[in-house]
Amino acid sequence: MADAKVIPFDDDRSRPGGLPRAARRRPPVRGTGSVSALPGQADASPGPGGPQEGPQGDARPAAGGGRGAWDRRIAGGLAFLRRRVTGEYDVDEFGYDEELTDQVLMSLLRPVYEKYFRVEVKGVENIPSEGGALIVSNHSGTLPLDGLMLQVAVHDHHPAGRHLRLLAADLVFMLPVVNELARKAGHTLACTEDAERLLRKGEVVGVMPEGFKGVGKPFGERYKLQRFGRGGFVSTALKAGVPIVPCSIVGAEEIYPMIGNSKTLARLLGFPYFPITPTFPWLGPLGAVPLPTKWTIQFGEPIPTDGYPLEAAEDPMLMFNLTDQVREQIQHTLYKLLVQRRSVFF
Repeated sequence: MADAKVIPFDDDRSRPGGLPRAARRRPPVRGTGSVSALPGQADASPGPGGPQEGPQGDARPAAGGGRGAWDRRIAGGLAFLRRRVTGEYDVDEFGYDEELTDQVLMSLLRPVYEKYFRVEVKGVENIPSEGGALIVSNHSGTLPLDGLMLQVAVHDHHPAGRHLRLLAADLVFMLPVVNELARKAGHTLACTEDAERLLRKGEVVGVMPEGFKGVGKPFGERYKLQRFGRGGFVSTALKAGVPIVPCSIVGAEEIYPMIGNSKTLARLLGFPYFPITPTFPWLGPLGAVPLPTKWTIQFGEPIPTDGYPLEAAEDPMLMFNLTDQVREQIQHTLYKLLVQRRSVFF
């Protein structure tokens, strides 16, 4: 594998190696059949005896449960499988598959979120109920599980049921299987062009400006924020006129305590770092199991950007000040949550 290349979030230059970004992005995909309604509506039976499905084809059990509820669940599951086989589902221009994310990916992540890490969410109402918003979070954990847990937190706890579209580094889209799943889950390349398009469409976008510097930092530097780059995320928010929502995550730093980094192996494998933890690689595959820490995710007060003039996005001093404001707010909240935490595991 070639060395992983990270495109800076505030860099608009085309990627080397052939086709421009627009040609590489997957176009909207539709199934072979004609779908004029939302996924699942074509399979809904209007009568009281048939399965009643929601917008994504999930069979909704009747109040009281019983055999009828299970029958509707089975019918909804079969309808979902039929749509996957026949291709009667939609993905957007970035490859996002909302139906698969809601019914499969979130269902797989939810037990880890609720039972293993026991995530507590605070301030989720600070994310706007409609329109674009940019969530800026700290990044840690050796493996980027914090991004996935953040996605579940927004999906399951926001009153308006919003979806988080995460911006990811090049390495994510270079790994087989991971590449496809990331696209299906709504992740896209961390670059200004894609981020601005999503924000203008009214999406909630998530970015972790620390990048590999944050997720791969040694255990001794836990909860100390790394550099936030040159403020590219602030410029994007200013251009789109959307609020910036600071987010602080406590608990991810301890899941894989990184006590060493094999730079030789990292270069051979094309990774930004190769972690050595108290359990990995000594215990083999078992060493890849994260420690069951207790997590807290807190969303701070949004920082509005719609009051600035259009040329503000080109003002380096303003971008520096706003970047520093966001970083300081996240760091202050991290310290506050750490003081309130009783234990790493409880």
